[in-house]
Amino acid sequence: MKYTFNNILGNFILDEKFKIVDTKDKKKLEEVPKGKISLVLANFKDKKYYSEFYEKNLKLTKKGIKASISEDLLINQAIANIYELDKINNILIKRLREWVGLYLPEFEHSMSNQEKFVELIIENDKQELLKLIKLKESDCMGADLDESHLKEIRLLAKEIKELQALRKKHENYLEKVMVKYCPNLLELAGITIGAKLIELGRTLKHLAMLPASTVQLLGAEKALFRHLKTGSRSPKHGIIINHPLVQKAGRKDKGKAARMLADKLSLCARLDFFKGEFKAKEYRKILEEKLNIKV
Repeated sequence: MKYTFNNILGNFILDEKFKIVDTKDKKKLEEVPKGKISLVLANFKDKKYYSEFYEKNLKLTKKGIKASISEDLLINQAIANIYELDKINNILIKRLREWVGLYLPEFEHSMSNQEKFVELIIENDKQELLKLIKLKESDCMGADLDESHLKEIRLLAKEIKELQALRKKHENYLEKVMVKYCPNLLELAGITIGAKLIELGRTLKHLAMLPASTVQLLGAEKALFRHLKTGSRSPKHGIIINHPLVQKAGRKDKGKAARMLADKLSLCARLDFFKGEFKAKEYRKILEEKLNIKV
């Protein structure tokens, strides 16, 4: 059978998927609504029409790729960058602490809050830092470094502060996207855990289709496969271990808390994907009452 391109129903329409219709089959042509067909083919075996067929297929493919960009992909990119920033930030703060320890080890050991530690290094000199920890300069074990060395330490601290600010901006961006896209999941899971669940589940749709037992173990795949391969202890929770409800549960109740939380998170994902009502606050209250935990 021979086919050829014959755009008999108007201009090429990228908004609709093209259909291959035999131009000799008049009944099929009559059934096609005007404006709903983008391509009619005839003389398909004729090679002179292959290039046109390729070009129009390419346009449709590009259109499909463009339309496939969704909130899921945007959330995945943002949360992946937040986790990468956390890794980089932790490495740089460790380096900063070791560097500060060369000239003020007592202060380095006395300050556990990372953000406050960075800010104090930027804003204060050695004498002011010693006053904060109530230590005399004569009792300090650190070396007396020239200003040129201290300048480099402060420069590193400023760069760390910039990275921390970038992380907060990403969190604010994620919150704005998730408020519209998955409000229930955002309310119950929080920004970073909710976004990470979508990333681990690939999309909100796929996450909504997963059973609660799978949601509970998202992020613990390595431990799960190790359990299946070697018979080691099976994991009780994945990324949701960082949720306040699981964190505040007793050691023996963490598995129970993770199981109950995963059940409600699964329901939240389904409500968000199928555009259901907002029930996350109600679910949170139920969990707090059953686990006897106030977040």
